[in-house]
Formats: sequence, structure tokens, C-alpha cells
Amino acid sequence: MTGQVHGIAGTPTRGARILNALHRAWIAELRVYSSIARAIARRPAVPEGGTGVGYHRPVLTVLFIFIGLSAVEIPILDLIVHPWPAVRIPLLILGIWGVTWMVGLLCAMLMRPHTVGPEGIRVRNGLELDVSIRWSDIASVGIARRVDEPKQPRITGGEYAERMQDETNIEIELERPVAIRLPGLGPKGGVHRVDRIRLWADDPRAFLDAARPFLIAA
Repeated sequence: MTGQVHGIAGTPTRGARILNALHRAWIAELRVYSSIARAIARRPAVPEGGTGVGYHRPVLTVLFIFIGLSAVEIPILDLIVHPWPAVRIPLLILGIWGVTWMVGLLCAMLMRPHTVGPEGIRVRNGLELDVSIRWSDIASVGIARRVDEPKQPRITGGEYAERMQDETNIEIELERPVAIRLPGLGPKGGVHRVDRIRLWADDPRAFLDAARPFLIAA
């Protein structure tokens, strides 16, 4: 869903929010399975001539724990409700779907890294987020580690921060305010104009090294 339907004072209507939530859920569901397929084929979503830089390291252990616990929970629940097929079958389907979804999320984080390529930088996170910035709009890229307050919004003034565990370590200064689109509707999602972007990269030095030749050429 590319547009925003607004009600009074530019606020998205309830109907628009419901439709947008359904659309996002559908896209996320499709991306779960496409990410698993990419992982099996070992084909990360990195453009030709580009470099992928991961952002998953701070949450990788937590994801593995959740996947492991959920997988163990399936046979335990199945054993408990085994005498009642009407309960057992829905719970079994739900349990398998839940584990598959979390595996897909893990695969998405691995197969959809940040990318530094000929067209510019793409900031990613999980199943949805994919923000593109062209080299012509980028003034500088540097390593700058910052820790923000928990639950701080992505957009603060003219700054967009894609954090991992409340931290960023790459800072991108833009030549001019640039419009970016975040998942969902406003005020958190939708189109925002920003002049600075911060993000987390597992290997900030590799990110900077990959960006340097394109910055020089630009």
C-alpha cells in the first residue's frame, strides 16, 4: 500500500489503518517464505556489484532461543491434547506456523542485509523495512556509535534512526532533506523528509569500506 488515506487533520482513517495492517501482514507472510527459499538457495538480496552488511548479531541469540523453545513446545502440547483431535489439530497447525514464521524472520534478517551498491545504500530490517538512498543525496558516511533511550521513535526531527537494541553505529549525512518511506501509515510510517540517517551494522568498518569507493566516485 503506497498511499495514505487521511481523515480530519491528516490523520489516517480507521478503515485505512485496517487495510494497511492487512496489507502489511500479507506482505510479511509472503516474505517469510521467500526468505526461507533464499536461505535454502543461499541467495541473499544483494545487488550485483554491491556488498551486504548484516545487522542481526545483537538479536541472533534471542531468536534462536525463541525458535528452539517454540519447536520444543509443539510435541509437548500435542502430547497433552492428544485425546482431543478437535483441539490437537488446530494447535498443531498454529504451532508449526509460528515456528515457520520465526524461522522466516531469522532468514529475512540474514538474507536481507543492509546493502552498499552502485545505486546507493539500502537500509533494511527484518521482513518489511527497505529504505533506499542514492549516492547523489549522500554527503558523508561515518562510524559514530550512539545509544538512544528505549522506545525512541525512528523519526526525530529530520533524523531517521534504524536501531538495533537501541544502538546505532553508522551515521549518514545527506546533502539535502530527502523523502523516505517507512512501513505503515503516519505518523510513525509513511513518507518523511530527513537529512540524517543512523543505523546499526554488525561490521561498521566493512560498511564504511564498501561505501568509500562509491562516495569518491560520486
